Amino acid sequence: MSATAASLSAAVSSLSLHRHRERLPSRVSSLRPLFQSSKPALSLQSKPQNLTPPRAGPSDTDTTYFDTADPDEVCTFSPPERPEGFIAPPSFDEGPIESEEDIARAYEELYGPAYSGETFLGNDVYVMDSKVKKTTGLGSQTKKEKTRDGFDERVVQVRRVTKVVKGGKQLHFRAVVVVGDKQGNVGVGVGKAKEVVAAVQKSAVNARRNIITVPMTKYKTFPHRSEADYGAARVMLRPASPGTGVIAGGSVRIVLEMAGVENALGKQLGSNNALNNARATVVAVQQMRQFSEVAEERGIPMEELWK
Repeated sequence: MSATAASLSAAVSSLSLHRHRERLPSRVSSLRPLFQSSKPALSLQSKPQNLTPPRAGPSDTDTTYFDTADPDEVCTFSPPERPEGFIAPPSFDEGPIESEEDIARAYEELYGPAYSGETFLGNDVYVMDSKVKKTTGLGSQTKKEKTRDGFDERVVQVRRVTKVVKGGKQLHFRAVVVVGDKQGNVGVGVGKAKEVVAAVQKSAVNARRNIITVPMTKYKTFPHRSEADYGAARVMLRPASPGTGVIAGGSVRIVLEMAGVENALGKQLGSNNALNNARATVVAVQQMRQFSEVAEERGIPMEELWK
């Protein structure tokens, strides 16, 4: 029995293997066209072919329009309606045309007076120049002319200063000068030179570059009190009634007199340095304001300030 069973199983396996071998070539033949190509395979020895990119012809492009739009139709712009209470902004061309003087005045406020010989704000265009003419003659020494611009000069202090250098000490002179027109304009300057006259001239030029305006009332006094300091020097300024005069000392008195103040009280509270006290006086004056300026900033009439 065992021999017959083994023979039957061997016959069945051989029969199934034979059927499988018969079906295999048909399946391979059916899949062969998928892997075969009409073009020859590329090889390293073959020359590269010139491949040209495809170009689109006129028949390949398709232009479409909107179904409801007419390309020949003329369209008109219709803006939306303006809301109620709309106020159109003013045009750039509207308004008064600025004259050349207005334009020059605006430029002078921004950049200062020009050196063209004309000013529209009352400034001196030659303030920045020393205007010291040197005339030399045969056998005569150098002559120097003072500047004639309406400002008076007063020397506050002249000191000897030395500078230590490699070869020894260099002696110079330092001068402090106050210039003013006694109409509300005053300036303080300082200069150094090897001669006293040259130091005074340099300080006068420096003072003219630092001109300020002193606010005063019709009684030639200050509108209100003020205190300021410069370095270790501190100055106190107070207005005074008519007929009082300038009660101050040192460089404070000189600055107030050159500015045109006739009735005022001044006091030096700190250092006795002449230059620092003069500059502290200038700082205190710059802090003052007229009543009209304060009323204009607050938007109220002058009468309400006294209340």
